[in-house]
Amino acid sequence: MDFNLTEDQQAFREAARAFAEKSMAPYAAKWDDEHIFPKDVLKEAGEMGFMGIYTPEALGGMGLSRLDTSVIVEELAAACPSTAAFITIHNMATWMVASFASDDLKQEIVPKLACGEWLASYCLTEPGAGSDAASLRTKAARDGDSYVINGSKVFISGAGATDILVLMARTGAPDSGYKGISTFVIPADADGVSYGKNEEKMGWHSQPTRMISLENVRIPASNRVGEEGDGFAIAMKGLDGGRLNIATCSLGGAQAALLRARNYMHEREQFGKPLAAFQALQFKLADMATNLVAARQMVRLGAFKLDNADPEATLHCAMAKRFATDACFEVVNDALQLHGGYGYIREYPLERYLRDLRVHQILEGTNEIMRLIIARRLLDDGVAEAIQ
Repeated sequence: MDFNLTEDQQAFREAARAFAEKSMAPYAAKWDDEHIFPKDVLKEAGEMGFMGIYTPEALGGMGLSRLDTSVIVEELAAACPSTAAFITIHNMATWMVASFASDDLKQEIVPKLACGEWLASYCLTEPGAGSDAASLRTKAARDGDSYVINGSKVFISGAGATDILVLMARTGAPDSGYKGISTFVIPADADGVSYGKNEEKMGWHSQPTRMISLENVRIPASNRVGEEGDGFAIAMKGLDGGRLNIATCSLGGAQAALLRARNYMHEREQFGKPLAAFQALQFKLADMATNLVAARQMVRLGAFKLDNADPEATLHCAMAKRFATDACFEVVNDALQLHGGYGYIREYPLERYLRDLRVHQILEGTNEIMRLIIARRLLDDGVAEAIQ
């Protein structure tokens, strides 16, 4: 095993870091304070290839691995976890269309998504179907060469500001469970699509979050992604990578917080000595770094397993998401604590990182759901041995 980054991965990291330091970090506090969705910067990220990182090159993407993606996303998240998180959601939705749509639909929309000309929202969660995604009720009824869609989605990132909705709806009977769900591409401005208020959130202020209502929205049948009934499986395949992505956003925020804590310990003096001279604080910094490195290795292992189509890739992705989002939130919280009162004011970015990272423990499947996925799989014969 070689845990070192390849030369290409080091180059990706440097390119992402340079972009983040130039185009994201100087403006992140303003985006947060004024609730600005920086579409111009997302377009610039598309020119860098960051809006189609693991979309195939033939469709305008970079065609990189999930491990390469993690290296890039961590650098973007170190500047602004909220904006980086939207970039990963867009990448997930773009990959789903690129992987499972018809050739005509792929060619029509994926190149525009991969370059950032168009933005995509991932639409799964409903008012009554959060963790229990298989119980969604949004209905897509076949009508000749069209589908007519009725229902609603909630907590949709980018809603009202994106161009494409990658949406899961029920094509089967109301009691058909996960087998009756299909995936569709819907123009965000289609007749019958409307948007609720931009939710007032604890964090993630640089991206809008709205409810979407669909009333007799008619789309061509060719806008279905995959076959009828494949939608839940497609959504879950997207979420394997999505969980790694959001865990990586936590890594970036925690890395930035760790570095700020380290620097502050050298700069700040109390009782005639720098904070770095106090052993108790040295121990705290050591634990922060240890937990961060452990989280990073779990995420990169999950990415490696996903890249290699390992039979336990879903399990590894769930473990990585659970551990990294919990551990990295604590790293940021500890960094804020080391700053004392200064960590609590907006002059320092730590309170923003804390607010942004908190939601990572909830979305892409709550960490309680991650524990269910992990435990149920481990209870099967041979699995605990297979991941040794």
